[in-house]
Amino acid sequence: MAQTTENTFLTDVQTLRERAQKSIEKGAVTPTYEGDVQTAIDLLQTVVATELVCVLRYTMHSISVEGLTSESVAAEFATHAKEERAHMLAAANRIDQLGGTPNFDPEGLATRSASEYGKGGNLVEMVRQNLVAERLVIEHYRELIRYFGDKDPTTRIMLERILAEEEEHATDMHDLLVAHEGRPFLKE
Repeated sequence: MAQTTENTFLTDVQTLRERAQKSIEKGAVTPTYEGDVQTAIDLLQTVVATELVCVLRYTMHSISVEGLTSESVAAEFATHAKEERAHMLAAANRIDQLGGTPNFDPEGLATRSASEYGKGGNLVEMVRQNLVAERLVIEHYRELIRYFGDKDPTTRIMLERILAEEEEHATDMHDLLVAHEGRPFLKE
């Protein structure tokens, strides 16, 4: 029985033990999980697809970029690809924790992703494509964070961490545009 004294909000240990022994086949999803598990999995599948498309785009750009400063830009693109892969793996692991199977199937990847693969092009075009993609995922992840809220704090916190890195990526891409086009785009 849950304790209901004024000074505590904690459930007694015996009740917690009893709950932990029930439905153990659900793994980390306990009776106090307040979200809809299938919806959470479905939304996280879009994160996996989006991040996978970003890995592919940044990798392609890191290999195909040309120009005077292409080495440093290629290195930046490669770093972002590595970080996007970490985001994808975090979302895939969360899907697994929730009892789902992450969808890495290349079939339909582009339609599951919020982001686009891109077209390549010259250095500035690649930077622009990546900045647009980063801005898109920033908005997408903010919406997901609001959705998960307090219903699924583990997923929300994971997405908040990813969002912080995506904002850094957008700033990096903006700075590269300024460096290569010579004018700031952000108002001071």
